[in-house]
Amino acid sequence: MAALGQNLRINPDRLWDSLMDMAKIGPGIAGGNNRQTLTDADAEGRRLFQSWCEDAGLTMGVDRMGTMFLTRPGTDPDALPVYVGSHLDTQPTGGKYDGVLGVLAGLEVVRTLNDLGIRTKHPIVVTNWANEEGARFAPAMLASGVFAGVHSLDYAYGRKDPDGKTYGEELKRIGWVGEEEVGARKMHAYFELHIEQGPILEAETKQIGVVTHCQGLWWLEFTLTGREAHTGSTPMNLRVNAGLAMARIMEMVQTVAMENQPGAVGGVGQVNFSPNSRNVLPGKVVFTVDIRTPDLAKLNAMRARIEKEAAEICEALGVGCAVEAVGHFDPVTFDPKLVASVRAAAERLGYSHMNLISGAGHDACWAAKVAPATMIMCPCVGGLSHNEAEEISKDWAGAGCDVLLHAVLETAEVVG
Repeated sequence: MAALGQNLRINPDRLWDSLMDMAKIGPGIAGGNNRQTLTDADAEGRRLFQSWCEDAGLTMGVDRMGTMFLTRPGTDPDALPVYVGSHLDTQPTGGKYDGVLGVLAGLEVVRTLNDLGIRTKHPIVVTNWANEEGARFAPAMLASGVFAGVHSLDYAYGRKDPDGKTYGEELKRIGWVGEEEVGARKMHAYFELHIEQGPILEAETKQIGVVTHCQGLWWLEFTLTGREAHTGSTPMNLRVNAGLAMARIMEMVQTVAMENQPGAVGGVGQVNFSPNSRNVLPGKVVFTVDIRTPDLAKLNAMRARIEKEAAEICEALGVGCAVEAVGHFDPVTFDPKLVASVRAAAERLGYSHMNLISGAGHDACWAAKVAPATMIMCPCVGGLSHNEAEEISKDWAGAGCDVLLHAVLETAEVVG
């Protein structure tokens, strides 16, 4: 197909400039970004993205979760759209590329088609999913989860941030409550370009990750209840130490993950002590265990073992133990036809590539429940992500977007 020849490329300078301009909104303190979902910075980033899309001739729809859908029409009014996207929200100490690359690469695909006068049978919709990170409102991938029917709208609106503010209230405050019913849209296919967030592509000197699967995960939030007491005057044998129970559970999670190798990970990334005073034993500790593996049976066995052994640890120390699953999705197998399209695009363009299993969760995981979906990944320096030092190169971003362009065009069907 002549229109999909190897000379068809995006404008990498324009893509890079857009990434750098978006990074000016919600700057971090060490070169990255703090553009958490439903903050004023998130609202500002949304407005900038909207203006770019409107300049590119796209029309916007927003659903009741605040997800943005920007549409380039196709030539067939009855053809279902090809969706391309990711997220603009970041971690509190996030990088400039996690999520943002996928959204702005979708826009760059459209800009390139406009430049070249290329039309497609299927519409193309560039998507900014709300609250992918889950840093402020757990769980992660909240809006795409509601879209896929995994969560209810009421559940999502009721999620609270650490200050007790709800998702629904904050979405209304920043002015991004849309009118569309969540999940009413139908997809022909969904593509998501993302940085790897791991070290494999860089270590293997590959430009493109052809993502075949995504790990499943459980986020288990533990609430341990001990007894506040003076750290200096309370005898060791009379303590009810929720902090000690937490430490032993953390060590146990490490053991469980190591004993389920290969292909399993587990750890604790968030801990809150109360009252969090240096000379008071904590009366309550809340922390989240994150376990992941592409093997569903292994994933569920790890969860069961962790909950059982945590209860035993707490019982031995006289500490109360409650656990709530605050995030979950089963391992995902991406659509073989779309995966093959991504691989063929990389080969046609001459980019080195390899199959990859995503270690992180993405909106594509929920999109895959309602439509054929897949992902493309590019390397990131040192595998570092969820960190202000997160870095990629212009060449990596351009290569990933080139592959995205070709895979989207093949799926959306070039006309003429």
